[in-house]
Amino acid sequence: MGLRLKFNLVLLLVFLVGIGVAGGISHELLYRNARAQVLAEARLLMEAALAVRGYTVNQVRPHLLDKLDTEFLPQTVPAYAATETLATLRKKYPEYDYKEATLNPTNPRDRAADWEADLVNAFRNGAEAKEISGERETPTGPALYIAHPIRIESPACLACHTTSDMAPPTMVKTYGGANGFGWKLNEIVGAQVVSVPMALPLENAARTFRTFMYALVGVFVAVFVALNLMLSWLIIRPVSHMSEVADKISTGDFSQPEFAETGKDEVSVLASSFNRMRRSLEKAMQMIDD
Repeated sequence: MGLRLKFNLVLLLVFLVGIGVAGGISHELLYRNARAQVLAEARLLMEAALAVRGYTVNQVRPHLLDKLDTEFLPQTVPAYAATETLATLRKKYPEYDYKEATLNPTNPRDRAADWEADLVNAFRNGAEAKEISGERETPTGPALYIAHPIRIESPACLACHTTSDMAPPTMVKTYGGANGFGWKLNEIVGAQVVSVPMALPLENAARTFRTFMYALVGVFVAVFVALNLMLSWLIIRPVSHMSEVADKISTGDFSQPEFAETGKDEVSVLASSFNRMRRSLEKAMQMIDD
């Protein structure tokens, strides 16, 4: 096996290992960055929902309390206001989703699906948990979700959710007296769930990964060619020439000129040693002839 072939095989192995390691690390980093981006969007959407809730409680509901005795206005309910506001956003961005998933809701549309009920129960079983995040498949592709617990922290909430007899008659007339009651103070009754699509960030990450790998392979090819040219120019050609001259000298042909002894690299040292050997051999041959 020639020197060039051995060198190329070793170089190819080194680059393949390097490309594999670099590709694996870059893929993982790009995926983490994409997930972090989606998570930031989900938290921003969650904060928007919380802002709507706070605005409804502090600035909308106080002005409509007098009307609640004669007419139930769902717009005064923080959960309703947040859900309706973000439902308007979904008309333009249908992949984004917000839901106040509740195990025993007043409004049937808030009833938790099976996977949402699992989140609520996870909050109930881990009382210290403030947020749960994860990924799930949806009809439009993978989505990342975050969830915050809905805890009954104000006694005022129990005025509508203790029993149907205590609740405002207008609310019972609107939603009925079968659901949304029996809540207790400090009880976790549901979860705010935000879902954000991951398809676009993952596509961008995949595109960046492909570009990086193409560039890495391009650099490998350029380095491979450059190293082969350097190997040929600095080592293979001088050594091949020395080999040809050695063959001729071994047959008694001393007409070949000596090698240039410039430089201090290994090839120059080898040339100097070869020249000394040649002169010694030439003198030995002359002594024999004499």
